[in-house]
Amino acid sequence: MKPNTEVKVGKLILKNPVVTASGTFGYGLEYSQFFDLSLLGAIVIKGLSINPKEGNPPPRIYETPCGMLNSIGLQNIGYSYFVKEKLPFLKRFDTKIIVNFFGENLREYIELAERLNDTDGVHALEMNVSCPNKNSHWRKMGLIPELLKEAVREVRKVTDKTLIIKLSPQVTDIAEMAKICEDEGADAISLINTVPAMVIDIKTRRSVIGNPVGGLSGPAIRPIALRMVWEASKVVQIPIIGIGGIITAEDALQFLIAGAKAVAVGTANFINPLSAMEVIKGIENFLITEGIKDINDLIGTVTD
Repeated sequence: MKPNTEVKVGKLILKNPVVTASGTFGYGLEYSQFFDLSLLGAIVIKGLSINPKEGNPPPRIYETPCGMLNSIGLQNIGYSYFVKEKLPFLKRFDTKIIVNFFGENLREYIELAERLNDTDGVHALEMNVSCPNKNSHWRKMGLIPELLKEAVREVRKVTDKTLIIKLSPQVTDIAEMAKICEDEGADAISLINTVPAMVIDIKTRRSVIGNPVGGLSGPAIRPIALRMVWEASKVVQIPIIGIGGIITAEDALQFLIAGAKAVAVGTANFINPLSAMEVIKGIENFLITEGIKDINDLIGTVTD
């Protein structure tokens, strides 16, 4: 008998715990030629703002040992174009659509959350307060407890859809930030965003990317992300989506055992477009092999 792989994140019932990490899956079109997107637990689209954004200057991606440095700078098509040109395609699939969103200030966050709340086909909002390569005032929301409290509280007022807060690894105490999100009404948190990092070309003596500092992702940050998920899970009851260097089903299972309710596949999508499918199948096989009938019986079972 096939084990139950359904998990609940806020109001969302995901058919399995595997989603795509924002910024690594575009709007799903390119990956739809490789597999049926309906097989995913959810699709998280790349960061969306009210108006289109050009992003950071090129070059914007650089491969590092066991990882990738990126400095896209949240380039995106803007809300109106997304609703008109991208969302109709996504609505064809039987999966949940989570929109990662941001603003240049709190007012823009609130306005965009209101719009998304009224947009058919959007099932949940992932509030990005943690992009490491964007020098905007709002980045401080993910770093300063008082600003995070205000931001989550005010955005919560304008949406009744599942609200997920994507947190930064650049904090002393991730558990404190996670608890703030829970206390101010967030339905879930996602951990972690990329880690600020730098690579220098010794010939030019300049950064290898256009913006001096980028965000490091991939297997190199997985142990950091796993630790933060575990720490946050000890203090909050709301679901956690684990993100950071998940390549294989074994990687994903570590996050689930540490306390994550779901996991996001990110950098792996660039290496192998079938990564998410392989992770889903690998999780199912593990449950069968271990005689676990319900994936929820595995979540949070790590022993201290």
